[in-house]
Amino acid sequence: MEYKTQVFVNHEGDHYRTRLTHSLEVSLIGRTVSQALHLNNDLVESLALSHDLGHTPFGHLGEEVLDGLMVGHGGFNHNRQSLRIVEVLEDRYPDFPGLNLTWEVREGIAKHSGRIDAKRDPEFGQFDPDLGAPLEAQMLDLVDEIAYNHHDIDDGLESRLLKYDDLAAEVPLFADHAARTKDRYPKADPFQLQAMTLRGLVDELVTELVQSSTLRLQEAGVGTLADVRACDETLIGLPRDVATRNLDLKRYLNQHLYRHPHMEATRGRYRRVIEGLFAAYADAPERMPDPHLRRGGSGDPVERGICDYVAGMTDRFALDEYQRLSGQDPLAGGPA
Repeated sequence: MEYKTQVFVNHEGDHYRTRLTHSLEVSLIGRTVSQALHLNNDLVESLALSHDLGHTPFGHLGEEVLDGLMVGHGGFNHNRQSLRIVEVLEDRYPDFPGLNLTWEVREGIAKHSGRIDAKRDPEFGQFDPDLGAPLEAQMLDLVDEIAYNHHDIDDGLESRLLKYDDLAAEVPLFADHAARTKDRYPKADPFQLQAMTLRGLVDELVTELVQSSTLRLQEAGVGTLADVRACDETLIGLPRDVATRNLDLKRYLNQHLYRHPHMEATRGRYRRVIEGLFAAYADAPERMPDPHLRRGGSGDPVERGICDYVAGMTDRFALDEYQRLSGQDPLAGGPA
């Protein structure tokens, strides 16, 4: 995950977040929330470090492209792929496929984004689809969100696609902490103001998450894991007003960062890389390493082996492999 896109592709800069650094930040925030709520810290850390294993090169664009290419062959989803990696693709032991993980870790990977739809995600059917997720899995999506909101703003400001003053003027959640930071540190330089504003934003979201979730658990009368699993409501969550302000921040990032003209201009380029690689291996599967060829003997269609191989690539390897197979520089000239 060190060379897989979070927002900015690897070649765009050495200091932007990657899937690896993002997962580490999710783990750090997750352990803080877990300790405050007296949850299983080891389970939270395992889920935080594994939740993005299934991501493709070039971020969510790669997932979108592979899902389209896999129509008629089971589709593609990064959560399903994370479970597939730890249950099937990792080949460490002669006695069984996958890693030697507990049922609870694998269940958490399957359920961390909400209740399971076994028809849509048949791989998840083994994890009691009718029962709610444990608290450790319930908290993961929110902790993930807190982490990426923070570092995506940080990277967006670093790239100059976002502007501090615009965020302070248009995003209430950010504006509150920008004003407090300026009042408290009137002599701070712009970089320090940015760092302390983001620190305050994360601190508020984490504190509100802990306090709100504690209240929800008390009101629901939850005392055991069985109580949690039987509860139809999500027990981990932000207060409604804070969740609304957080949603406003997410919408702003979607419009002004993720859909920024600079980001949009690269989508076609990276789409062609994924599509070109898939087509090249479909035309000549022997171009893939032997383990991916042998996996076709397990009953999976060859397309699934191609999908596994392409999804597992880093940004850098995908670009290099595309150039090797096509003879074209994926980053040179022409419309993106």
